[in-house]
Amino acid sequence: MLVGFASLKYGKRWSHINTALCEAVKGVLMTDYFGSCLCGTVRFEVKGEFDSFYLCHCQHCQKDTGSAHAANLFSNSAKLVWQSGADAVTSFALPGSRHNKSFCKLCGSALPNTQIAGLLVVPAGCLDTEITMLPTAHIFLSSKAAWDGELGEVPKFEGLPD
Repeated sequence: MLVGFASLKYGKRWSHINTALCEAVKGVLMTDYFGSCLCGTVRFEVKGEFDSFYLCHCQHCQKDTGSAHAANLFSNSAKLVWQSGADAVTSFALPGSRHNKSFCKLCGSALPNTQIAGLLVVPAGCLDTEITMLPTAHIFLSSKAAWDGELGEVPKFEGLPD
């Protein structure tokens, strides 16, 4: 608002300041996300924003997470920077499919992967930085686990039940 006001009040001579200020604000708002594996060997940074956040219920994601679905963030523009432990990262590609996964070879934690050219896939649970983005959609619901139904009815505990 202030930038727009300055342009209106002082005319075109302020337009270069307006542009520079907008670029500076954009740079400040650009988020860096940090993450790690469970054992702490692998640490990484994601520079940029995520385009989408999918909860995938396909049978492949159920198998490799051991849960009802995978929760992955996707970006076509963000950059992945390994801060430590890059040599502990290994990958698996399921033959005959587009399904792939990167993980720590010491503790097995899911980690970001760039196995699809131009696409960064980051498992949401490996981030240490809070994500404010809500999931974009549930996908592959036709493969949804039978027990993943009315989970709202299941008792809830803040920690391990007594």
